[in-house]
Formats: sequence, structure tokens, C-alpha cells
Amino acid sequence: MSDHCSSTFDQLAKALGFSCQQAGGLLEVRNPLGLENWTLPVLEVTVILGSVLALVLAIVRLRRGDPTNLVLWFGATAYLFIIEPPLYFPAAFGISGHVDTMFAHNVFTVDFLWGRLPLYIVAIYPFMATVAYEIVRMLGVFKQYGALVGAVCVGFVHHAFYEIFDHLGPQLRWWEWSTKNSLNQPFFDSVPLPSVVVFAALWPMSLAFFVYWFAGRHVDRGRSFTGIQLVWRTIVIGLLAALGTFILPLPATIAGSFSTTAGGFLYAAELIILSLVAAVVLFRQWQRLRQDPADIPRYSNNLIRYYSVAYLAVFALLWATALPDFLNATNGVTTKGDPIGNLWYTLACFVVAILCVIATFTVQHKETRTAALATV
Repeated sequence: MSDHCSSTFDQLAKALGFSCQQAGGLLEVRNPLGLENWTLPVLEVTVILGSVLALVLAIVRLRRGDPTNLVLWFGATAYLFIIEPPLYFPAAFGISGHVDTMFAHNVFTVDFLWGRLPLYIVAIYPFMATVAYEIVRMLGVFKQYGALVGAVCVGFVHHAFYEIFDHLGPQLRWWEWSTKNSLNQPFFDSVPLPSVVVFAALWPMSLAFFVYWFAGRHVDRGRSFTGIQLVWRTIVIGLLAALGTFILPLPATIAGSFSTTAGGFLYAAELIILSLVAAVVLFRQWQRLRQDPADIPRYSNNLIRYYSVAYLAVFALLWATALPDFLNATNGVTTKGDPIGNLWYTLACFVVAILCVIATFTVQHKETRTAALATV
């Protein structure tokens, strides 16, 4: 696969400590004790276990008459395989004249596609999408406000959980961003602002909208689906979510092609608007649920509630162990030469994520038929 080792990817790979020319094949398995540092296998276990549990949950729900989680899990996975391969191999997809390599993952215990795609990346899409969607669903936002507002809230919650991870990765050498790629500009410390907005907030928003539109709202009304209906809906959801991810940030993308400053301003504006809307809606909905009106159905998901706590605890530990190097960094770079993220932004994301999880524990759950089927 040496013909796909672009100069940019080769440079990023060397910065991470491995050779692009020797990066495995379609599948490569390594000793987890021989990775770059101990945080890589911890990250893998946390994310992959969460994704597997989310899939098990989805299958259990399907057998109980609710396919929403299964459609969400596979819709997120379909989105992954639509979006990621062209970013890894722009030359193979004929877009190298427009898109250069944007980043490189470090090598992990299990890698696919010549060192481009770690297994945990395959797992993180459905895992985080499930966490965000289920938190919003437990708070009854979709039923109360509909698909669009519910999707905005999913994007907001996903953003909080994701940025805790996103601002830590470069320092711990989980991946390396290309600082010269115009599509990554402007940077928000060690993270491209387009990633902060698009991949942390807008893609899960797009996915959640179509999951609820094609499956969730019908399930809420008691409709059932055949296997073929679920398959085509899942494929369509993945395709439309990818299209939505292209359309939603389009003003910022276009502006950024003329001016990095203008593009950055519009990216930030989109995120601020989304966050303000979601924060107000989530708070008001939490208040409404606390008052326990009889006309609001209850939905519970114990697995997601408790695993969200575990995820936040693991990342609190990872951040705590990375903090000494972070605090000793000079000009945004550690003594080991690794870029650092934004601590204050990460702390704000921790606060949002913790409050969202607490909200799911503090609302009362009335045992309706839907709740009885949903509670795991």
C-alpha cells in the first residue's frame, strides 16, 4: 500500500513514531503493552466496550419492539464508512487535488486499512452517538419538541462528551493533525475549529435528526418495521447524515475558502447558536420532568446512564495524569513536543456532560409500557 503513503501522511506517521510504508495491511493486531503509551489501550477498552454494550442494548431493544437504537448504531457506522475512507486515501478516491491528508491516527492494538483506521474509531461513532441520543431521549426532548430541536440537543450533548476526548488526543499522541491543511484552519489550540464544530456537534445533530425522522418518531407511535424496512432506513440515514454534515457547515466552509478568520467566525457562530438553543431546551425540559406532568411519557436507559459516568471518570483520570505535562507546556507545546488542548474549554465540556448525566438520574420515571420496554 506504499502507493497510498502521501508525503503528508508519511510526515504525520513519523511524528507519531511509526512508518507509513510498514503500516500493516487490511488488518493488523499488536501487543497493547507495546503501544506509544499506556493511555492508548485504556482509550480502546473504554470506547470499544461502550460500543459493544450499546450494540447489545440495541439488540435487546429490537427484540422488545424498539429498533431505534439498532438503526442509530448502524446508521452511525454507515456514516463512518462513507466519511472516513476518502479522508484516509484521497488519491484513491480521486480527490487528492482538493483534499490533502488532514490527520493520522497513531497505531493501536487493532488497526484496519494500513494503519489508517483503529478499531476504536470504528467503535466511537456508534458509541458516542448512542450516549448523546439516549440522554436527550431520556429527557423527553424528542417527544416534546420534535426532530429538529431534539437533534440540536443531541449535537450539543455529543459535543460536550467528544471535546473532552478531542482536546486530549494530540497531547497523548492518539493522533496528529496536519497544521498546514487549509481544511483544518483555524485551529483552536491543538484542535481544528472545523473538527470542534462539524465532527463534535453537526454530524451527530444530522444523524439524530434522520434517526428520529425515519425510525424514532414511528416507534413512539407504536409502529413496527420489517427487517428490510430497517435495512434501507439505516442505509438512507447514513447517507443523509453525511449529506447533512456537508450542508450544515457550508456557510463557514465557503467563507473559510476566502478567509480563515471569516470561516472561523461562522464556525463559532454556528456552535454558539446550537449551544444556546440546546442549553435552554434541556434545562426547561428537565424542569418540566421534575414537575412530573402526567402527559409526558417516561423513557429510561440505565446502561447509558451508568456507562456515561464511567466514561467521564476514565477521562477525568486521563486528564489528571496528563495535567503535569500540560501545565509545564511552553507556547502550547509540551516538553515532549506534543500540542496541548484548551483546558478551560474541556472543563466547561465536563460540566455540561456531568449536568446532562445528573439530569437523567434526577427526573422521575413513570412506568409506562414504553418505559418498561426501554429500561435496561
